[in-house]
Amino acid sequence: MLIVMDVGNTNTVIGVYRDHKLISDWRIRTEKETTADEYGVLLRNLFQSQNLTLQPGMDLAISCVVPPMINTLEKFSRRYLQAKPLMVGPGIKTGMPIYYDNPKEVGADRIVNAVAAYEQVKAAAIVVDFGTATTFDVVSTLGEYLGGLIAPGVMISCEALFQRASKLPRVEIFSKPKHVIAKDTISSMNAGIIYGYAGLVDGIVRRIKEALAEPVKVIATGGLACLIASEAQSIDLVDEYLTLEGLRIIYYRNRGRKEGG
Repeated sequence: MLIVMDVGNTNTVIGVYRDHKLISDWRIRTEKETTADEYGVLLRNLFQSQNLTLQPGMDLAISCVVPPMINTLEKFSRRYLQAKPLMVGPGIKTGMPIYYDNPKEVGADRIVNAVAAYEQVKAAAIVVDFGTATTFDVVSTLGEYLGGLIAPGVMISCEALFQRASKLPRVEIFSKPKHVIAKDTISSMNAGIIYGYAGLVDGIVRRIKEALAEPVKVIATGGLACLIASEAQSIDLVDEYLTLEGLRIIYYRNRGRKEGG
């Protein structure tokens, strides 16, 4: 079995593949101070909850944008899996040319998403990832990573609003607004955030399409993808497992085994 881990600044998403099939997945909070042994205990408990067993010999592929955690995850892998993990980064074979001025600057998760998106649609694609930041990544019809954009994430913007506007209450935004013209403060904030980000996505996607001047598929992923995509007009499909699938693809491209084998 293959374990894949996408370590973001806010959340870590973990998946387990048997051959090409994702059999279990979890989303946990990213804690920079977590030790290798704590990860061992955590994953053992997660595995047991799904009647799985964490054991030596399992493979591990990681994309991580939190540098202090890289050594911790490598120690976890060596101690509990007795294997060196595949860490997506410079020198790793992705199968995708990266046309960035400095390819080392591109977050591992962005490349992983781009690889998975192209494998899925085999055409030009835009990946919108609703994470700590909202990122837009563009892939050409030839499967080349062309670059993209980075905007503040939904939750970052919410936190700034709560902290700077002292009279506004802290609200949960994980629901569709009832009306665009709200009649109370909480509903007004909810509508502003959801419709505001839907408009941001539609506006940026429109500009990217104009720059590409060719047909393109738009794929959304990340924790709030379903909520924003339901209000945005430009998103073609939502794939919450896009990053995990990209990690699986890249793992087999580097370990010399047939994908899904």
